[in-house]
Amino acid sequence: MNAFDVWVSIVLLVVSTLVTRSGFFLFGHAVRLPPKLQHALGYAPAAAMAAIILPDLVTTGGAIDINWANPKLLAGIGGGVFFLITRHLLGTIVAGMALFTALRLAL
Repeated sequence: MNAFDVWVSIVLLVVSTLVTRSGFFLFGHAVRLPPKLQHALGYAPAAAMAAIILPDLVTTGGAIDINWANPKLLAGIGGGVFFLITRHLLGTIVAGMALFTALRLAL
């Protein structure tokens, strides 16, 4: 693959990205989603966050590690319980990180 092919590929990728993403900005007002779909899309950020965080909590070194000696898993559970009790997001982050640090040093 020579330099010209690389530049053509980059330009085509930029154009395709701009076309697909700008459609929502240019025609977003004309598209109306059904209320059920809008309601379902409200869960997308939480689902994406869970899909990112959960694998990190249950794996260690690429292997699944679900036991009581996993400080990441225990801190995640502790942070979740803290959030359920207080509903304070910043406090949850601080409590989860403090619990993770204490467990990592203790275990």
